[in-house]
Amino acid sequence: MLFTLNELFDLTIMIIAIGYIFSGFIKREPKVHDPFAYYQKSSIIEDIKFGAMIAGPAIVLHELAHKFVAMGFGAVAILHAPINWYIMVIIMRLLNFPFMFFVGGYVTHTPLPPLESSLVSIAGPLTNLILYGLCQLIVNKNLVNKKHHKTILISGKINLFLAAFNMIPLPGFDGFNFFYSIIKFIF
Repeated sequence: MLFTLNELFDLTIMIIAIGYIFSGFIKREPKVHDPFAYYQKSSIIEDIKFGAMIAGPAIVLHELAHKFVAMGFGAVAILHAPINWYIMVIIMRLLNFPFMFFVGGYVTHTPLPPLESSLVSIAGPLTNLILYGLCQLIVNKNLVNKKHHKTILISGKINLFLAAFNMIPLPGFDGFNFFYSIIKFIF
């Protein structure tokens, strides 16, 4: 089975939480030119959808890359949404904290040999680098209407940030797991 019901539930929670959390940082452009009409309508749902559309693919595809690479090596891999972290970050956002730390999700898997484990660890950041490259290509080659370029560039920046941030070699980050597995493989 590709996904369990719990994983589908976690994916749904992940997308909604990401949408809400990022809706405070990524502002969508009004579709109407009348500011009164734009600000009169309830836009929280639209803002959440926009935040999920911009940041969701970067985070969800990152975690799915970990899951599918682990499964490709024969491991049992399970996607998790850190719901307690989401609650804490949402509360921080509601209280207008000046900074936030965000955990998008994580994948657990049965043990793998060091080389395979290193590939599982790097799969997420590599996915983000590929998505960043695709965003750049789309904008540079004008593959979509120019009005979408700003949105695509923001998505690209999020992907580049996630790739770099996740490769920090500290425990809990993909970078630590990658380098630790490589060292175990070599020695």
